[in-house]
Amino acid sequence: MENITDRTRNPFGMEPPCDRYVPGYGDANADVHVIGDHPGRHGGIETGVPFTDSIAGERIQRVLEAVGLLSDPGDAPTAQNLFCSYLHMCVSDEEPTSESYLEMERYFDTELRAITAHVLVPVGERAVRHVLEQFSTYPVANLDVRAVHATEISGGAWLIVPVTDPIDWTDDDADELIATLEAVLDRDYARESDLGRFLTDPDPYLVR
Repeated sequence: MENITDRTRNPFGMEPPCDRYVPGYGDANADVHVIGDHPGRHGGIETGVPFTDSIAGERIQRVLEAVGLLSDPGDAPTAQNLFCSYLHMCVSDEEPTSESYLEMERYFDTELRAITAHVLVPVGERAVRHVLEQFSTYPVANLDVRAVHATEISGGAWLIVPVTDPIDWTDDDADELIATLEAVLDRDYARESDLGRFLTDPDPYLVR
């Protein structure tokens, strides 16, 4: 399914229960969905764009630019086959509570399922844990995010590439992530099944 919209910022008109928020940004038909934590951690409070105006954002943008998913890095980058959003899009003066994350989960989930990307790239401890727990069978009880950084994990309908928080990156972390994303993007990463074999029509019928 292709979304018919040319809106880059908040393409689905999310209206969360807060005065200030950082909604999803990018290509509504993207194959790659980068998922951060919240604006206070990964940036965008002033710009309204995920992964901007912060150290974490600058580092992630450099990686995305290196693999061809982003150009014109800065406060309003150009996303190419890329969508970015947060688990918790509301701006909070303090660290969001567990209850607040639960309240915001439906907005994140709506965006994720509307985008229907093939590759999920969760960034940071909370995002990695949430995505693996909700969209894969990977065990998260004793999860070491650094151990799974820049690896490929099959989530059935998604290919998941976990990323340790850019704030804590070593010199090698960015290079490892670039190498993994390049390898993924260089092959057929689509997570689709052909149900055409069950139909009389000879054409393929691909579904997620």
